[in-house]
Amino acid sequence: MEIISVAFLIVALVFSVVIHEVAHGSAAAAQGDLTAKYAGRLTLNPLKHLDWVGSVFLPAFLIMANAPILFGWAKPVPVNPLNFRDKRWGDAKVAVAGAAANLALALVFGLILRFWPEISGPAAANFYALAQSVVIINLVLAVFNLIPIPPLDGSHILFAFLPPSQTDFKIFLQKYGFIFLLVFIFFFMPVIWPIIAFLYQILTGVPLR
Repeated sequence: MEIISVAFLIVALVFSVVIHEVAHGSAAAAQGDLTAKYAGRLTLNPLKHLDWVGSVFLPAFLIMANAPILFGWAKPVPVNPLNFRDKRWGDAKVAVAGAAANLALALVFGLILRFWPEISGPAAANFYALAQSVVIINLVLAVFNLIPIPPLDGSHILFAFLPPSQTDFKIFLQKYGFIFLLVFIFFFMPVIWPIIAFLYQILTGVPLR
């Protein structure tokens, strides 16, 4: 893969995971929890959010290995659910905010691709490639994070709907969630690709190749 393509993918991923984490922190602040704000994490400065393994080394390895899918993460913003005004749904709202931010980014750049004018030249081609990367990466982040396996955002949404009688099940998922997540990544990750391709075509008007 060309160096410039790798750079586009890394930039798009870092930009997207930072937006994801800032969205979590902003949603928590709206719920009354200012932990992320006091920690200086409500900023788009990537240096405040980078996890060198999840934001740089792992994505670079996947790209160089020509892996079929690209994903990564940033340092999670600190959140204290005890500060939420809405104790019942506050954690779920914060979880949804991350995926919603990624879907919003995918929508904006997807519409740019859909209505892209006939512009030639290397600069236009580079921006088009970057926009494609942003759409794909944000769709992957949104869909992947909504999987209801701890520590992904989907687990927080699931837990919000579970009745108190399912506390043991919640504890079980939290205890073994990382194992379940590894199993999903290694054996079931391709399942989400048709969803990504479907959403990409809806947003951009062209099939994902």
